[in-house]
Amino acid sequence: MSKLPIIGITLGDVNGVSVEVIIKTLLDNRVADYCTPVVYGNPKIISYWKKLMGHNDYNMHIIKSLDQMHVKKSNILVCWDDEVEIRPGESTEVAGKYAFRSLELATKDAKEGKINALVTGPLNKNNVNNQLLPFKGHTGYLAQQTSTTDYMMMMISGSLKVGLVTAHLPIKDVAARITTDLVLKKIKVLNKSLKEDFMVQKPKIAVLGLNPHAGDNGLIGNEEIETIIPAVAQAQTDGLVVYGPYSADGFFGSKQYEKFDAVLAMYHDQGLIPFKFLAFEDGVNYTAGLPFVRTSPDHGTGYNIAGKNIASESSFRNALYAAIDILRNKNTNFKLNENPLPFSPMRKERFRIDF
Repeated sequence: MSKLPIIGITLGDVNGVSVEVIIKTLLDNRVADYCTPVVYGNPKIISYWKKLMGHNDYNMHIIKSLDQMHVKKSNILVCWDDEVEIRPGESTEVAGKYAFRSLELATKDAKEGKINALVTGPLNKNNVNNQLLPFKGHTGYLAQQTSTTDYMMMMISGSLKVGLVTAHLPIKDVAARITTDLVLKKIKVLNKSLKEDFMVQKPKIAVLGLNPHAGDNGLIGNEEIETIIPAVAQAQTDGLVVYGPYSADGFFGSKQYEKFDAVLAMYHDQGLIPFKFLAFEDGVNYTAGLPFVRTSPDHGTGYNIAGKNIASESSFRNALYAAIDILRNKNTNFKLNENPLPFSPMRKERFRIDF
């Protein structure tokens, strides 16, 4: 009989909403019908947040190695024995240290094939990054750890998928970073991911311009003429169904995205602002191109509501579902149902999470 996938879950920032949304997701025992969740962290941190949220009756199976997993329960893998001070809503060096420890150990197991997918809880790049550990985000770290060069930060939902040519880069540096070769490479990464990860047989991709009005035929910049159009043309020559460049404001304003399987944006805010406006509640961050599946919620640490028991777990739950779905598409050996769990009615309210 085929097995259920093992999903590693990183703890994220212990002072933010990460542990809260993890617990709220795993409270539904039906999750174990679709995967075996393993949270990389420490039981004492789970206990603190359970008590704060009023879920003292919820228990996770405590393990010290993956061979001790309980396949029908949520597991917590003990990654350290240190006492960790939890201060909800605050950014602390300690929180950054253990957020990275969780990520580091889970990444190692994913690289070694001990877990089948990785769902990362939100952390704070500022308290992880230091002189000894330059850290600009999950995507770059995971690519570096796996020696992956052809990868992409994607935002996915049921009706919209957005890939990025550049991600966490200052605006002043974006134009210089965008080259014809880079745009073409990202088009191909996106096309491959749509086929292999999302079962789109003949992907139709829209490429956005860099400048207002997509450069307006060179009146507002030449990047479209000199860089983006040649990349689109080469992709078409290579047999890909790609169109553009489109003016970003008109493209999203007129809902042209509905005609495409995915959109390729030139920089972070160009793609993520419309995505989060349209799909914030159910959006998921996906790293295409890695040797293992990695997803995460589309929000950050949510310090502004941490500890108030009001954070919605929708995005984290969908990140878990997306990992399961993508694994199913990649590997038919897993015993997976056509659709994971229905949306839980537990959280109907919408709460703003700063990110």
